[in-house]
Amino acid sequence: MCGIVGVLGNHEAAPLLVEALKRLEYRGYDSAGIATVNKGRLDRRRAVGKLVNLSDLLVHEPLAGKAGIGHTRWATHGAATVTNAHPHRAGPVAVVHNGIIENFRELREELATHGLVQESQTDTETVALLAQMYMSRGMTPVEAARATLGRLHGAFALCFLFDGHDDLMIAARKGSPLAIGHGKGEMFVGSDAIALAPMTDRITYLEEGDWAVITRSGAEIFDAEDRRANRAETRIQIDAARIEKGGYKHFMAKEIAEQPVVIADALKHYTTPEGGLRLPEGVDFKGVDRITMVACGTASYACHVAKYWFEQIAGLPAEIDIASEFRYREPPLSGQSWAVFVSQSGETADTLAALRYARDKVARIVSVVNVPTSSIARESDLSLPILAGVEVGVASTKAFTCQLTVLALMAVKAGLDRGRLTAEQAAAHLGSLRNLPGLMNHALGLSGVIAEVAEELAEAQDVLFLGRGAMYPLALEGALKLKEISYIHAEGYASGELKHGPIALIDARVPVIVLAPRDGLFDKTVSNMQEVMARHGKVLLISDAAGVEEAGAGVWKTLVLPEVEAAFAPILYAVPAQLLAYHTAIAKGTDVDQPRNLAKSVTVE
Repeated sequence: MCGIVGVLGNHEAAPLLVEALKRLEYRGYDSAGIATVNKGRLDRRRAVGKLVNLSDLLVHEPLAGKAGIGHTRWATHGAATVTNAHPHRAGPVAVVHNGIIENFRELREELATHGLVQESQTDTETVALLAQMYMSRGMTPVEAARATLGRLHGAFALCFLFDGHDDLMIAARKGSPLAIGHGKGEMFVGSDAIALAPMTDRITYLEEGDWAVITRSGAEIFDAEDRRANRAETRIQIDAARIEKGGYKHFMAKEIAEQPVVIADALKHYTTPEGGLRLPEGVDFKGVDRITMVACGTASYACHVAKYWFEQIAGLPAEIDIASEFRYREPPLSGQSWAVFVSQSGETADTLAALRYARDKVARIVSVVNVPTSSIARESDLSLPILAGVEVGVASTKAFTCQLTVLALMAVKAGLDRGRLTAEQAAAHLGSLRNLPGLMNHALGLSGVIAEVAEELAEAQDVLFLGRGAMYPLALEGALKLKEISYIHAEGYASGELKHGPIALIDARVPVIVLAPRDGLFDKTVSNMQEVMARHGKVLLISDAAGVEEAGAGVWKTLVLPEVEAAFAPILYAVPAQLLAYHTAIAKGTDVDQPRNLAKSVTVE
């Protein structure tokens, strides 16, 4: 959500800023802009819509200068207009911002009494106006920025640029992530390492409350108490191929196709060549009385699936919570329990806030993340990377199945630690997991058939997904994927709940997608499916060959998947659910990788 980039370079900044912003497009945005200092003069360009609009503007109205800041905005306060786009400027100060300034209204009223009136509807302009006010009182840019930061309440990542100073940026972080990049006689700022990867592989992550004075010679970092802080410099390795489409039309298509490879990588990382488990030291469930899993969106559905695994495989009570609700209901937590936080980015604001609530209330904070240097990973007692690689598409695909894979491995380990599984039973589960990459390749081969189904599905206004057991949360995830990128209203239900209300929606115009591997709950799911068909509902049955042969008569369409161990069927069945959403969105002509109103990394509450 929103992307920030800053450059103090030896070359023209505008092309570097635009290229870096392109690498942040995955975060979601509705406008973009840059500001530079050239020969001591601060200037900016802003445009609504895609970055190509800003690029076109820069062709006609170029911006020179080797110092600059840039921004892609996802609207919070105020609509997507040029006036509301970043960078915001007030006199000698330009600011880009990710986050929300919670006290901006009272600050705006105070500033108005000093004759400083906002032009935009944003909270961000208040920051620029505050800095302008302090500079008008004789403060230096550094002093003015520090005084401004002290007045702000909320979550933010900020980068300041100043008129007359082509070798100075101020960066600050509270709640929202921000990183500093180190070059040779150059310095950079970015919302994440992806933006900075073409310019440097040397990164310093700002910690909570940090602010930094940056010049081309380096960065001086201060903590929330204004004490000098030594923050580690790390080397990043981001494979450029992982952030290119690699011949695919969309990042989402590429990331769906990558799932067999990345899941195999995760399994190789967390298991031994002999087939045993190799989880990090500290993953020991002896004495743990329950786990609480907390996440948002797709990650919360991964937790929902994992609840079945922890309880059925390990006999360990498991609770799931939506992060945005968790800390506000003030749940009682046991000192013998673990809290597990799942996030692709590792920067999800609600999940991070929930983690901080749980700290000191549980025996261990564990995170399952895709970015091992993220805030959630750094603030956990133990972090398990999912090893999915960079995921650019806003709708999560490979991160979801990698999250499931790591959570499944944790559940098997819990079963062993708690004496619920014998070594032979655990080995059988691990063997089933190792078979998944091959089975997923088979499922990917159904893409053409699914595309044909999607042509008809795209005509629907409402779609229902049904599943039982661990397939129920996958029904929720399938519905989420479809509505995220095709904008078709979709809902997921536990099959047994059909008679308790949703069956009223069934008619010949409502497709019903039934996720039903031939497991112990298959017959019950088929009974619910027959209730749909008796009311002229259009059923798409997704099952294995035996299931389709037994129950496929009279359905609208079928998709046949290979047999898989029932416990881990959600990982395999995620593939056709993702492909259905993808091809339906293609048929409708929507923006697959950057669906409207959505952001990849939600860094504000």
